[in-house]
Amino acid sequence: MEESKLIERAKEGDHAALATLVKKYEKTIFNFAFKICRDRDKAENTMQETFLRFVKNLKQFDGKSKLSTWLYRIVVNNCMMDARKRQRRPFVEPKDDERDFEERFVADRLSAPTATVENDELKRVLDEAISKLDPSYRVVFMLRDVERLSTEETAEAIGVSEPAVKSRLHRARSFLRNEITKAFQS
Repeated sequence: MEESKLIERAKEGDHAALATLVKKYEKTIFNFAFKICRDRDKAENTMQETFLRFVKNLKQFDGKSKLSTWLYRIVVNNCMMDARKRQRRPFVEPKDDERDFEERFVADRLSAPTATVENDELKRVLDEAISKLDPSYRVVFMLRDVERLSTEETAEAIGVSEPAVKSRLHRARSFLRNEITKAFQS
């Protein structure tokens, strides 16, 4: 069934349509929350909170944007509120379990042993650099470069202008480039 019809049926109280929508986006929302929060428990809590808000506010969804964009916005809001609560504490905690990432930031590994070691080192450096990004830059970087949302979709998901998205993305990429360069020059 077409997504717009599922949404309309869910708005009318069809529990099966609602369950279908939740099932469709469950993995996507968890993965995105994990990439932002960088903690499995926080990502699970964020996913649950996202779907609770989704169910509670579905009638307010006007269909002017994609449902996924609306859900990303809920995740971003949850993660940013959490980051504000923990103002002085790091956004990423050292106990992060890297094995939980389903998607990698580095291209598929080459079969040569030295290439695997180099890719592992690059991934480690990149993950460390990402963890140092300001949360507002990390969100933009994840939405644009990892989730592959357009500038317009990203702006809508986080509630800022398109020029703000471009500026934050530029700053995030510059910061990451500098961090990677520093790591490999030493």
